[in-house]
Amino acid sequence: MRQSGFTLLEVLVAILVLSIGLLGLAGLMASSIRNNHSAYQRTQATWLAYDMIDRMRVNRANAISSANNYNIAIGTATSGSSGLAGADVTGWKTTLANALPAGDGSVAVDSTSRAVTVIVQWNDSRGTGGNSAQQLRVDTQL
Repeated sequence: MRQSGFTLLEVLVAILVLSIGLLGLAGLMASSIRNNHSAYQRTQATWLAYDMIDRMRVNRANAISSANNYNIAIGTATSGSSGLAGADVTGWKTTLANALPAGDGSVAVDSTSRAVTVIVQWNDSRGTGGNSAQQLRVDTQL
């Protein structure tokens, strides 16, 4: 008995199994790139939050004064402060907008306890699959 064409069938099945494996690998790579980009944005947000805290530590007297020169809310373009505090806040907000998609932030200073809360917000819908608003909050004391 001769069996002709059986080797061709084995090759076709092997190609099918290989192609399914390669499709799975491509999906894994796409997911990995998306998660890596999301992690990069979270790292940038952390760095920018600590950048603002460092700016406030340089100008500590103005940062903990009763005027609260560094207080700013999300969605506000400038703090209304002048001098170094105003330049710090404006520069920080500009850096947030340039470094993160829809990047914004807020700073809240309690002058009596010297507690500072910095919140960085950005759009991470690409990395989270639809959950766009991401926030990072850092609490510290000057």
